[in-house]
Amino acid sequence: MVTRVRRAFKYRFHPTEAQAAELSRTFGCVRKVCNMAPAVRPEAWTLRAERVTYNATSAMLTAWKKTEELAYLNEVSSVPLQQALRHLQAGFTNFFGKRVKYPRFKSRKKSRKSAEYTTSVFRFHDGRLTLSTGEKIANPRHERRDRARLARAQRELSRKAPGDGANRAKARCKVARIHARIADRRRDHLHKITARLVRENQTIVIEDLTVRNLLKNGKLARAISDAAWSQFRSLLEYKARWYGRDVIAVDHWFPSSKLCSACGTLQDRMPLHVRTWTCDGCGITHDRDVNAAHNLLAAGPAVSACGAGVRPQRESSRTGQPVTKQETPRRKP
Repeated sequence: MVTRVRRAFKYRFHPTEAQAAELSRTFGCVRKVCNMAPAVRPEAWTLRAERVTYNATSAMLTAWKKTEELAYLNEVSSVPLQQALRHLQAGFTNFFGKRVKYPRFKSRKKSRKSAEYTTSVFRFHDGRLTLSTGEKIANPRHERRDRARLARAQRELSRKAPGDGANRAKARCKVARIHARIADRRRDHLHKITARLVRENQTIVIEDLTVRNLLKNGKLARAISDAAWSQFRSLLEYKARWYGRDVIAVDHWFPSSKLCSACGTLQDRMPLHVRTWTCDGCGITHDRDVNAAHNLLAAGPAVSACGAGVRPQRESSRTGQPVTKQETPRRKP
């Protein structure tokens, strides 16, 4: 069986004045369409009890272009406008499925300026942790390094009145640049780590942590967000698919920290502040994180052999057996 892997690439380019003007017009037209299309939905539902589909909004777009008031929509490529309607349709589908909130209108000042082109529109031309080995990869804490600078920029922005157009815009851009700097450094660090792990290992075992729940801990939320655990896993998984490596996620109920990797003795409690501990069974002193890595490495092949995929949802790593609805493990109080 051949698995097809799709790759996405990011590029930074510096547009000419003409290109910048074209992009600005496109962003404005996309925003206009995104704000007009949702407006017809409440009326259609209230008066005729019908849901507006993508085909209906596409036909509306064609009609809008023929009016004198909206004729300027013809001045830009139609592809970003159609793509905006497709994304809008997906947003409403997720809303009716109770997965997201109602799609919001786009603001000229606050909304992100974006437009999506498909491959039919352009072509490229002259394209120019913790480890079981005992190694620990420290969290660079990119946000902490710029925290003082970011706080100062945010205070300056808060002092600018909403009507203070140019000055407020400059302050907002300054805050955005700091956020972008933090995100770029974090992304670069994660890319380097994940690329190295995939190159050096055939099988990588990780713990299937529920990051969303961990972020509810007020003391740990900032550090977890700064480490970008979810992004790390996403990068690791798609790079592993590129190079034919295996990524195994062990269920988060598996007691990796409390289990002695030498004799298998399970400790009763293991508070988060305990970083080293001595096993009651064999007397070996463990580093908490390295011991957990050893246990995950040992449990990974067992989980894989039982048929759990990269994201096991209904299988217990402690027994290696499928978990039925009645047998679903619950967290101890």
